[in-house]
Formats: sequence, C-alpha cells, structure tokens
Amino acid sequence: MAVLNTVANIASAVFGSLAPFHLLLYSTLLGTELYQTFVNTKVCYVTLPRSAFTTLQKRIFPIYFRSQSVLLLLTAVTLPPHGPLSLVQKRADWVPFAVAGVTALLNCLVHGPRTQKAMVDCIHQETRDALLGQQDDHNHGGSGPSADMQRLRKVFSRNHAMSIHLNLISIGAMVVYGWRLASRLAVAEA
Repeated sequence: MAVLNTVANIASAVFGSLAPFHLLLYSTLLGTELYQTFVNTKVCYVTLPRSAFTTLQKRIFPIYFRSQSVLLLLTAVTLPPHGPLSLVQKRADWVPFAVAGVTALLNCLVHGPRTQKAMVDCIHQETRDALLGQQDDHNHGGSGPSADMQRLRKVFSRNHAMSIHLNLISIGAMVVYGWRLASRLAVAEA
C-alpha cells in the first residue's frame, strides 16, 4: 500500500491532478472490457473458422486478462485526490474495485489458463480420436465423442463458464463504480 501511495503522490506532484488520468484509465478499462466481451469475441466467433478462432482466443485472452488487471490497478492508484488512500475512505468505492480485482485475478491466474489448457487438450484429443477412427459426429456414422473427449469438454465448459461469469461480474463492478464516479462529477453550466 505504501508503494501505491508513493506512486500516487509522485503522479499528483508531477501532473497536478490525478483526475484526468483516473478518468482516462477507467474509460480504457471499461471500454476494453466491453469491446472484448461483447464485440470482438462475437465477431471473431461468427467470422472465423473454428481452428482460427481457437488460435486467436488462446493468444488474445491472456493479454486481455493481464491488461484488465493492470488497468484496474492503475485506475485504483489514480483515484483522486490521494490515490489508494481516497479509495479506502469510502466503502462504496473500494468494494467495486475489490470485486473487480478478485475476479480479474481469478481469470488471469486460474480460470483463463485452465480454459486455455482444456481448449488445447480438446484439440489434441480430437486429433487422437481421428487417428483411431473415432468420429465425434453421430450423424456421419460416428460413435460419438470418446470418454476422454467428454471429460475434457466438461473441464473446458466448467472453466470457460467460470471465466465468462467472472468477467461479467468484473464489468458489473466497474459499471457500478462508474455510476458512483459520474454522480460526483460537477458539471458547469455554460
């Protein structure tokens, strides 16, 4: 906490006010979350072949989860007027940051990597099943997915669902914080 306060104090002394940085970082955080979640992923899923979509997602999401965590930290550090000290003064401000921080870290460190590993394992299992002549599709004479493939899909589905829900909770927490932030803005009449 002392390091964060020092960074906030230095930034405040150098730049005069943390407010512009806080608004830019918060806007970047929420915009990144909304764009990645509701635009980029949907467009890629609909447009790309499955193998290209999988390759793209396994490269994008680790970067997204790290960026989300860093932007969240920087947004908290730049909270006016005193950075993290300002955050702990009002529970209604630090709770959304705590919720978003926990969910972002869980995605970054636990469910994101597990989902990625399960996705890659499913692709490898699909290749092994094809070499054994076991087709996944009942409609084309296949016997259905192998027991290993069923297990891997269950692992993938569980972790992917957790990752999706954690991401939505993080977005919700930042929308709540944004609402509080906007309610405190003083707008001058022209």
